[in-house]
This record gives sequence, structure tokens and C-alpha cells, in this order.
Amino acid sequence: MFVLDNKNVVITGATKGIGFGIASVFATAGANVAIAARSQPDIDTAVGKLDTLGPGRVIGLAVDVTDAESCQALADGTVAAFGGIDVLCANAGIFPEAPLHTMTPADLATVLDVNVKGTVYSVQACLDALTRSGAGRVIITSSITGPVTGFPGWSHYGASKAAQLGFMRTAAIELAPRQITVNAVLPGNILTEGLQDMGEEYLAGMARAIPAGTLGTPADIGHLAAFLATDEARYITGQSIVVDGGQILPESLDALNG
Repeated sequence: MFVLDNKNVVITGATKGIGFGIASVFATAGANVAIAARSQPDIDTAVGKLDTLGPGRVIGLAVDVTDAESCQALADGTVAAFGGIDVLCANAGIFPEAPLHTMTPADLATVLDVNVKGTVYSVQACLDALTRSGAGRVIITSSITGPVTGFPGWSHYGASKAAQLGFMRTAAIELAPRQITVNAVLPGNILTEGLQDMGEEYLAGMARAIPAGTLGTPADIGHLAAFLATDEARYITGQSIVVDGGQILPESLDALNG
């Protein structure tokens, strides 16, 4: 059960953070992994780390997910290297802070271009290959911020993450006849490089607000993505699954002190 050997996987935004965690899980499980990001030096570094984790092949391709032609080149390059695409993890995303009263049209456009258009373009580019797979899988990295919760300074980010789920539901309907499933993972507070820079005191405060008592790891997101990519998950589609250690459950912090 849960075999990923010889699965061909594309992961966008995969050189750091959650994307790298997803790539690490797939590589360890024996899949062939194509990681994609903007920075070639970051790609080269990540490929070097991932190449030692499993028996599958690991390649890196530069992509700008806001450009449909660049996404198509990513898909074509992966097919040329591996012979096909079985899984797309549409993970690329940005989260710059911009309070609503100072947010510029450019601020809004940049976030929507990467997080929403980038998801759509990635799926469109991989669609033919996923269809040929006969058991294609699309896994979108959304967030609890937007679909479930809100946070000051990230209204544009929250809107983009909610938009991904609207796309997911209709895409799941349209692609079901092709035997392609489309699902989303909604991470809570995950311990990535950006959060680590905030310092131990800040991280401890965040952990105290989570029933599990700890922040998640990028691998926690990767493990769910890997399951959704399996043949055993064939009957799950159009779903958004929260991975947050119970973060969204308490009505208030007082609920954790009972």
C-alpha cells in the first residue's frame, strides 16, 4: 500500500520551506521529482540535497508561475526527462505583508498573479500529461489564512488562498472524467525558514496557541500530499484538508487552559 515508486511528480516553489518538505517526502518515497522555482542557484542546492534521499531521479527546472508559457516549459521539460507526469503539487506562493489601507494595486496584483494565476497555469500546463497518466493527481497548497481564518496585513494573501479553493472545486468536477483528482492542503503554522528568523520567544508563543503544543514541519504537509498522490486516495477529490495541530479549533486561548 501507499507505493510512490516510479511516480513522476512536479512540485512548484520547491527549493525551500513547505515545498522542499513536500519534495523531500516524495523523493524519500521513491518518486521521480521535478522541483521548480525562480532561482537557479536555489534549485541546484535543493536538487543536491534531494538527490541523496531515494532511488528516484531528481531534476530542477526554472519557472515563473505567473507566465503560462514558462509553466508549459516546466511541464514539457518534466515529460522529456521522466516520460510523463503523474502528480502536480501546485505549491508556489508568496505572502508579503500589506495592510489594507496602504495596499497598492501592484501589491494586490503580485500576490494574485503568483498564488492564483500560478496555480491555474501550472494545472493547465500539466493537464495533458496528467490525463495520459490515467491516475493524475493535483495537490494545491492553500492555507488556513483566508479559507478559515484571517490575519491583519494579509487580506490579499487570504483572498488568494480562498480563491485557490474555488478553483479546486470546479477543477475537480471538470477533471474527474479524466481520472484526475484535485485536492488542497491547508497548512497552519509550519516551522519554515521565515518563521525561524522570528526568534525562539515568538515561536514559543505561537506554539502555545496550538492544541498540539508545537508548530508543524514541512514534512507534515508532505506526508498528506504524498497520501493524496497514491492510488489509495483515488476516491478523494475536491477536498480541502487542514494540517494545523488543531490551531483553528479553540474558541479562545482560554480554551487551552482548561
